[in-house]
Amino acid sequence: MRNLRSKPRLVQPRLATAAKQRGMSLIEIIIVIVLIGAVLTFVGSRVIGGKDRGDYNLGKSAVQTLAGKIESFRMDTGRLPNSLDELVTAPGDASGWLGPYAKAAELKDPFGHPYEYRVPGENGDFDLVFLGKDGKPGGTSTDADFKFE
Repeated sequence: MRNLRSKPRLVQPRLATAAKQRGMSLIEIIIVIVLIGAVLTFVGSRVIGGKDRGDYNLGKSAVQTLAGKIESFRMDTGRLPNSLDELVTAPGDASGWLGPYAKAAELKDPFGHPYEYRVPGENGDFDLVFLGKDGKPGGTSTDADFKFE
């Protein structure tokens, strides 16, 4: 039986294990840095990809707008322009020119490539083609061509 006069024992916290947990190990720090890098890479690729998609859609709508300016040129002069530059500066042989119909900056797509313009076109009076991000015929996604029809 227990002696009633003895004092109960106090449980001391283990200071030895607390002393071991003062900081993170080198392996833990490396793992955290790698995880942060992976998250930043994923987020960065989505943000950059979003800008490319936005520029691609802007280029497609600019083709429609530029085609309308070509049609305005034709209505005023009675002919199609020989090149897109005739939308900016008056050609010598175009009577009735009421331009400028476009600014020089509008003759390049959002990626800095010139739009392709051909008279006569394959299926119509003219072709106006946006070649996408890569500026080359063909491609997929943001590199795909977009043709005014």
